Amino acid sequence: MILSADIKKQITQGHLDERFGDIYADDALIPYQRSRYVKAIERFEELYGAKEISVFSAPGRSEVGGNHTDHQHGQVLAAGLNLDIIAIVSKTEDDAIKVVSDRRDIPAIHIGGDRLSLKEEEKNTSSALLRGVAAKLKADGYRIGGFQAYMTSDVLQGSGMSSSAAFEVVVGTILSGLYNNMEISPVYIAQASQYAENVYFGKPCGLMDQMASSVGSLVNIDFEDPENPKIQKVDVDFSAFKHSLCIVDTKGDHANLTPEYAAIPTELKALCKYFGKEYLREIPEEIFYNDLNGARKAAGDRAVLRAIHVYNDHKRVGLQVQALREGNFDRFKELIIESGHSSFEYLQNVYPNSDFNNQSVSIGLALSERILRNKGAWRVHGGGFAGTIQAFVPDEMVEEYRQEMDRYFGEGSCHVLKVRKYGGMQVL
Repeated sequence: MILSADIKKQITQGHLDERFGDIYADDALIPYQRSRYVKAIERFEELYGAKEISVFSAPGRSEVGGNHTDHQHGQVLAAGLNLDIIAIVSKTEDDAIKVVSDRRDIPAIHIGGDRLSLKEEEKNTSSALLRGVAAKLKADGYRIGGFQAYMTSDVLQGSGMSSSAAFEVVVGTILSGLYNNMEISPVYIAQASQYAENVYFGKPCGLMDQMASSVGSLVNIDFEDPENPKIQKVDVDFSAFKHSLCIVDTKGDHANLTPEYAAIPTELKALCKYFGKEYLREIPEEIFYNDLNGARKAAGDRAVLRAIHVYNDHKRVGLQVQALREGNFDRFKELIIESGHSSFEYLQNVYPNSDFNNQSVSIGLALSERILRNKGAWRVHGGGFAGTIQAFVPDEMVEEYRQEMDRYFGEGSCHVLKVRKYGGMQVL
């Protein structure tokens, strides 16, 4: 830990510029990160006083392939992004964890005795995520303790970049750094984060969001055994293909969408139960198709269509990885578009059926096709139903695409991003 005043001095004098360039994969962002870190430290000092601090970070993520395949033990292709949550942290001697963020004041939790047990009244809150991560680490024998933190995030909320996963991962990384010598593996931190979201928060998410945030880089993850996921980094620089990754916030209403999201694994669970299995990965495709009518009667047509999507998108991930490794970016873009159509037509997660008059994601996809047809690629991003779309845009068209998306959805809606090679980390 270093005195907060000393870290501010190092930052303002440019001593951390190389570090920022390395973390955020874009030297043009160095002035912004300098200002951002200094402001965060100053806010910490206002809250807790000048003292010795550590700084931690966890990135948002982009799902590149495998839409809703993770909770069925399938494959995904995901990337950590150069938008992140940073935490200015000081270790304390009591049993309280106090977090203030630029988005909300999170009530302190106490971790002594049996105070980490699930609290029903906390469900769907940040306190639940905080408590859940700490409880999982403690239950599995890791050391935990108190800390004070100020957090600031530029990960878009409700964006499909998974700001909740970044929050969970940064909490796990803080406890790893302060109390476990940064020896807790990124894979375990992701698993503890998923536990917090599933059990304490009440959202039945898969493991992809947390894993991508915790591990970083562009990674192919196979969740056939979620306790021991197979992770392979995919070394690719999208700029080498003269394309940029764009995420567009279509400004959809994200409120009350957990039931829509939860319906996907719930319906697939009913379908799997018919076949005597727990997850779709355990049911061979030929068995599924040979008893399609029985599956329709048992779980309904939408569940069957969603299963068809999961089977196909699981296979598409391997084809995407192969295309990237072979340098066949045109084939990669074809697969992105195929995945997007499958999500819209079969998975049906582009807009909520309960609110069909509000389809900002659908509009974003239609406009992207109009602008990028035969040149780029586009698809729904993340869990779906509202929020963002993803596009791979030829570099010479980025400014045109950005201007058009901003014209329709508001200034600053289109974000041109880079893959970050680091997941959850201790910056200082």
